[in-house]
Amino acid sequence: MSEQTRERGGAERRVVVVGAGMAGVQTAVALREQGFTGTVTLIGAEPHQPYDRPPLSKAVLLGKAEGSAFDVDFEGLGIELRLGREVLGVRPGDHELDTAIGPVPYDVLVLAGGAEPIRLPGAEGVPGVHLLRTLDDAERLRPVLAGQHDVVVVGAGWIGAEFATAAREAGCAVTVVEAADRPLAGALPPEVAAPMAAWYTASGTVLRTHARVERVEPGAVVLDDGTRLPAGAVVVGIGARPATAWLAGSGIELGRHGEVVADERLRASAPDVYAVGDCASFPSARYGERLLVHHWDNALQGPRTVAANIVGGPTGEPPAVYDPVPYFWSEQFGRFVQYAGHHPSADTTLWRGDPSGPAWTVCWLREGRLVALLAVGRPRDLAQGRRLIESGTPMDPELLRDPARPLKAATAQGPSDRP
Repeated sequence: MSEQTRERGGAERRVVVVGAGMAGVQTAVALREQGFTGTVTLIGAEPHQPYDRPPLSKAVLLGKAEGSAFDVDFEGLGIELRLGREVLGVRPGDHELDTAIGPVPYDVLVLAGGAEPIRLPGAEGVPGVHLLRTLDDAERLRPVLAGQHDVVVVGAGWIGAEFATAAREAGCAVTVVEAADRPLAGALPPEVAAPMAAWYTASGTVLRTHARVERVEPGAVVLDDGTRLPAGAVVVGIGARPATAWLAGSGIELGRHGEVVADERLRASAPDVYAVGDCASFPSARYGERLLVHHWDNALQGPRTVAANIVGGPTGEPPAVYDPVPYFWSEQFGRFVQYAGHHPSADTTLWRGDPSGPAWTVCWLREGRLVALLAVGRPRDLAQGRRLIESGTPMDPELLRDPARPLKAATAQGPSDRP
C-alpha cells in the first residue's frame, strides 16, 4: 500500500531516514513537530552522535570545541538512532533497506545521505593526505595545525578557503593550488571571484592558480610544471558528489551528477521514497531549472517539506512544494561572505561598493528583478535582498548601485516599508 493511501499521520507507519547529518536529523525532528506518530528510525554511517558540519572547518579544527553534536533529545522525541551502520542497498518493491547487519523494512524512506568529498587521483594511501568532511577528519587534522606544519591545500573553493583561513590562524605556512585561473571558479563568474585572490595574499597564504597536481609524495606535492611544494600535510578540497553509489541497481532515478532526482515535493522516482539535502536535486519554478544545492541551509529547509508531505495536511489542502531561494555563507580570511539565489539566468550584474574594499555586494537581475546576490561584509544587504528575491519586486538599477542606500529602498516602486 502506498504511503499516500495510509491514514495521515497514522501510528502504524514506519519512516526510515538514511543519513544522520543535518538533513536527516531535521527530517526526523520535523516529523515529530508536525504530528507524525509512527516510528522514526535514523540510520547513520558514522558511530558518533549526529553532529553539525560547519564548525568542523573552524572551532573543532582549531581545538576550540570538541564536537558539534545536535542539541536534540532523540529519546524524548521517540527517534530511534542506528549509528555506525552501513546501508548497502534498497529494494523499493519490497520496501526494504539492506544493511551490513540485515534488512530494515520501511513504509516511507527518506534519502538524506548527503555528499562525499571527491578524492584526488593517485593520492589515496599517501601519508599526510587529508579530506575535511567528517568529525574524524577534523580530529586528524587538529594536531597538524597545532604543530604548525607546512600545509598544501588542493582547491581554492569554499572549503579550501575556509581551511586555509584556519591553518593561517594556527600559524601554519599555507599554499593553495588551484587548477583554474581564480578562486571559486566553479561557483562565481570571473569578475566576481577575481577580487578574492587578493584575500589570500593579504592573509599570508600563497595562492597558485593554473596549477595542476602531477602527484603527491610523502612530504611533498609535485605540480605538472615540475614545481615541488614541501607539505607536512595535504588537504584536498576539490568538491563533493552526492553519496548515492549504494543506490545502484535500485531503480531510483539518478541525475547527471549522481544525485537523486526528486520532484517539487521532494519525492524520488520510487513509491514512498523522498530525497533531501546534498544528495538530491529538485525542480525550481522560480529559476526554471533543476537545482542541486550543496549547502547547509538547503539541508535545514528541505526536511520541513518532506515531513509535511509524509504527514499530510487537511483534506483538500495542496501538497507542500519546495522552491527556496538558495542561501549559504562562508567565513574566510576575516570576511563574512553570503550568497542568496541563483545567478546563471541573470541578464544584468550590478556592484554596490568597491570590491577592493572590506565590504561590497554584487547583485544579479533578470528583467529588472533581483535573482541573486553576493554580499561581502554587508549582512543587511543579504537579509533585505533575500526577501526581494522571494517577492520578485522590480528594482531600480541606478538606486541599486548606491551602497549607501538600503536595498529595500532601491525598488522601482520607491522605498519599502519592510522592516
